[in-house]
Amino acid sequence: MTTPAATEPDQSALLRPHAEQAFAEELSALDRTDDRPRPPSWRLSPWAVVTYLLGGTLNDGTVITPKYVGPRRLVEVAVATLATDRALLLLGVPGTAKTWVSEHLSAAISGSSTLLVQGTAGTAEESIRYGWNYARLLAEGPTAGALVPSPVLTAMETGTIARVEELTRIPADVQDALITILSEKTLPIPELATEVQAVKGFNVIATANDRDRGVNELSSALRRRFNTVVLPLPASEEEEVGIVTRRVEQLGHALELPPVPAAAEEIRRVVRVFRELRSGATEDGRTKLKSPSGTLSTAEAISVITSGAALAAHFGDGTLRAADVAAGILGSVLKDPVADAVVWNEYLEAVVREREGWADFYRACREVSG
Repeated sequence: MTTPAATEPDQSALLRPHAEQAFAEELSALDRTDDRPRPPSWRLSPWAVVTYLLGGTLNDGTVITPKYVGPRRLVEVAVATLATDRALLLLGVPGTAKTWVSEHLSAAISGSSTLLVQGTAGTAEESIRYGWNYARLLAEGPTAGALVPSPVLTAMETGTIARVEELTRIPADVQDALITILSEKTLPIPELATEVQAVKGFNVIATANDRDRGVNELSSALRRRFNTVVLPLPASEEEEVGIVTRRVEQLGHALELPPVPAAAEEIRRVVRVFRELRSGATEDGRTKLKSPSGTLSTAEAISVITSGAALAAHFGDGTLRAADVAAGILGSVLKDPVADAVVWNEYLEAVVREREGWADFYRACREVSG
């Protein structure tokens, strides 16, 4: 029996293409027009990487769409860090696009974002250093052919970016496997009496959720190896509405959802609810509110709207309405079914019920709240 040869999948059929696949044309356009100095092994100059992240129009008229909306200086600091010998730690509350920024930085700098270590409580040291093909190890003993490189080791050998997601969720003793790699830029392999030295261009982007403090704190030795950039929540309602609108359009296209017209009103409403509950006050500052236990991040707002769009397209008349987003909002708010229910009910009665033009939203929320 023969197996069919592996073929490249049709990118239009991919549920979630990597950044370098989804934005290949923009990266190619930047490569063609980028005449600024590039650090060793970088596919683009630091200026072009920042342009790719924040968007702009190139000299040849190519429009680069923004991948991240936030302070330009933060992105410049992050990119400048990666052009040095210091690793980059992206820190922030959930939903501040840490993983998104990490992926796009890797795609723009190295042309690939797939050298990834996903941090969990079960992440082993082999995920950062190397492991072994045990069948070959038993047959051959410790040989180069039996060694299984980690994404970090591969990045060292190829002069590219390795990503470590949720660094503070990794056990402390496993985290510390990064210390020698980041300080000496080498990885000893005592079983083979050798070491791997990093090629120019190698670096590490790690992300961490600042609500995970106390889970697995970074040692001071490891923290010193990183330059930390804190990614903030969107500064204004308009900024957050723009982010949500753009991502919902992208996701809708990727998921092949029928277009949902006139969604702007519900997007703005969801964003306002999330921002008010996050901040503990209404938009005008007149009413103080209790905040729920969840983060109510921009990413969750995107999820609520995308789910609502699917409801409206498949089970409604194609127009996104309050009833389509009410259940999603409830699921985002009620992380603690007792305490958060009190917060939500107070918000509904004190704010939503009294707000002009929100009667449909109040009714829809009351219906799903029971």
